[in-house]
Amino acid sequence: MLGRALVFAACIAPLLAEAGGVRAAEAALDGLKDIVLHSADGKSMVIGTVAFTPNGDKSQFRINFDDRKFTQYFLSMREFKCVEGQEILCHVPYPYPSPQTASASDPSWLEHALLFFYKRPGDYGAKMSHGIVYSLTPAAGGFAGKAESIDLDEIAIPPDDLAHAFFTGEHRYPIPPGDRWFESLTIEPHR
Repeated sequence: MLGRALVFAACIAPLLAEAGGVRAAEAALDGLKDIVLHSADGKSMVIGTVAFTPNGDKSQFRINFDDRKFTQYFLSMREFKCVEGQEILCHVPYPYPSPQTASASDPSWLEHALLFFYKRPGDYGAKMSHGIVYSLTPAAGGFAGKAESIDLDEIAIPPDDLAHAFFTGEHRYPIPPGDRWFESLTIEPHR
């Protein structure tokens, strides 16, 4: 009898884990969440919110940055919202149409709504070749994102396929731990 119970438990465990993962993914894509940057020295900063509205197997999203956390910079003939510190991290709006949708298996449009570049405080102009995208995965009622390097100059000309997010695997490069001020970004339940 004990043997059958163990076999049953072994068979049902993956199904329960998958159901828990589905619920976690659904929770990640529903309601108001905070957008939080995490620095290499363990500090965090809420820079805005993202509101998710479920729509079938995806969710519509709308981002609202907290302007009190940003300083306006005029760099290379453009205005940017930037967070100041040991580096200057500037948000770069994706310049092409986006459906503003995300799913747990494909958060790429959400990642593209959160593109940044960094520069050192003494550097002149925008450093578009110093782009950062946060690679998002579902986690604890939201998403966890690890910084990856991108070259934002690659989207100076419209991509051939505007129906899909541009910065995917072949356009992203790993960043060694500790190389960037904000090495991760999370999307967490709103406080």
